[in-house]
Amino acid sequence: MLDAGAVIVGKTNMDEFAMGSSNENSAFGAVKNPWDLTRVPGGSSGGSAVAVASGVVRASLGSETGGSVRQPASFCGVVGLKPTYGRISRFGLVAFASSLDQIGIFGQTSKDVAEVLAVVSGRDKNDSTTADVEILDYAAELDKGIKGKKIGVPRALFGDGLDEEVRNAVEKSIESYKILGAEIVDVELPNSKYSIAVYYILATAEASSNLARFDGVRYGFRAENADELREMYMKTREEGFGAEVKRRIMLGTYVLSSGYYDAYYAKAQKVRTLLKRDFNRAFEKCDAILTPTAPTTAFKIGEKSDDPLAMYLSDIYTASANLAGIPGISVPCGLSGEGLPIGLQLVGKNWSENILLNLASVYETAFPLGAKAQLRITN
Repeated sequence: MLDAGAVIVGKTNMDEFAMGSSNENSAFGAVKNPWDLTRVPGGSSGGSAVAVASGVVRASLGSETGGSVRQPASFCGVVGLKPTYGRISRFGLVAFASSLDQIGIFGQTSKDVAEVLAVVSGRDKNDSTTADVEILDYAAELDKGIKGKKIGVPRALFGDGLDEEVRNAVEKSIESYKILGAEIVDVELPNSKYSIAVYYILATAEASSNLARFDGVRYGFRAENADELREMYMKTREEGFGAEVKRRIMLGTYVLSSGYYDAYYAKAQKVRTLLKRDFNRAFEKCDAILTPTAPTTAFKIGEKSDDPLAMYLSDIYTASANLAGIPGISVPCGLSGEGLPIGLQLVGKNWSENILLNLASVYETAFPLGAKAQLRITN
């Protein structure tokens, strides 16, 4: 981005080790949502979303493991893209769950995201997971018509737990896509109901392994006043990790432990494969799949801090794309009765970011909530 002429403003706040859905797990304190300062911006990359939503920058980078770009984008009324696994290099990114981690992009518009994506994508010798695939002029693809494009809707995911205002806004966006010329088809993702369980087994297992290097010797913080090595290890990890990070390390260590590995980790990997197959079958019928990005609008700071499961369910619509390695984008699609942003999510087959950005851009041009959101915040 520097080589392309970008101006880097600074670093943004985030949940510790990217573990969180609210940005309340940061050593620097909670980030506040610019639409309502009593509410969270989403997480883990909430600071990056707020930088864009508040007008500080046109675009920003974040990291995503299970929804940490798309969910904050929804909460803050901006565009957020998680690309295909392998599209953007992760060299320099601290590993949380290596089979899921990705760099994502926030923008005030789809055009902002498209321009950044074209610059930061591509094969990197420093990251063996990056793929040598074609990089398109994504901005040039934005204004193409979407007549005849098929958008799949998994109706089963619009059930219990989905806020009624979110449901109504997303249903209206489906009707809007019909008006814009897209064809709406029903698809099924029968294993998506297991995505949160699978995600929080696999992600915590990989976190337990990756964060073992933070022992006070090789990486990071080292506790003082320890008389011997074992005590130094224990004090370092006690003092150096926050509560949510400790919780996930312990969960991950448990599911990898002898006697539980097959029951949890191995089974979760098998369900992950089934989830990928569900998406492959669905994409035989459509070009993209449309769902809500998050089940609710931004919740109050502290509202879910004592209920980890309720917090984890914030990623119920986003985690499946990370498990499958496919791209996804969140686009503003309405406001709640309290004036809070609502996002719709589009996910596509591997390397189809151009299609997702095209669908997003055509929608936001016809229904420019993003511009209204920016005006409202600025004023």
